Amino acid sequence: MKNTRSATKEAKLNAILDAATEILVEKPTASLNDIAAYAGIGIATLHRYIESREQLMLQLGLRAVQVVGETISQIPLNEEQIENFIPELVEALIPLGDKVYFLANEASLNYSSEMVAAEEKLKEPLRHAIQLLQHKGYFRQDMSSEWILNVMYWLFFVTWQQVQEGTIAKKSAASLVLETLFHGFKAGSKFPVIRV
Repeated sequence: MKNTRSATKEAKLNAILDAATEILVEKPTASLNDIAAYAGIGIATLHRYIESREQLMLQLGLRAVQVVGETISQIPLNEEQIENFIPELVEALIPLGDKVYFLANEASLNYSSEMVAAEEKLKEPLRHAIQLLQHKGYFRQDMSSEWILNVMYWLFFVTWQQVQEGTIAKKSAASLVLETLFHGFKAGSKFPVIRV
């Protein structure tokens, strides 16, 4: 009985956090009252789960890491067919753009050691996949895996944002990310050689 109550409470908290993420993406200055109304609950109910805005932000960050991490863990990291990992990852993460957006844009999360550690753990399988792709010649080896990881991260966010705005069709979003990631914007061989 206790486990059922605990699971119900966790499900309710997750529903509140997901609603809060949605409204904060649209209206970053939303108050706790706004968030409670958007989640369809009273402010007193919200306070039973969240004591302050600071605690809410940390909970939202950890929830985003949890959801994105669960999604990544469901994608097989087969070293023999590593070239399939990124397309599957893109397809799976595009619908979670609001979570990626929140992780990328909530500055207060950068000051939480718990959040920094959780996000670092989240990035580890992506970093490993990128390094394998570099080793197999799919990605350039003269760029750091960290650079590629961060470009990929922001590319997910920008793509999701444009899907939300209606400038990119949802069904073409993943292929657009992959084309950009693997081929960039280069047209033919007319690109000038840049010497530094």
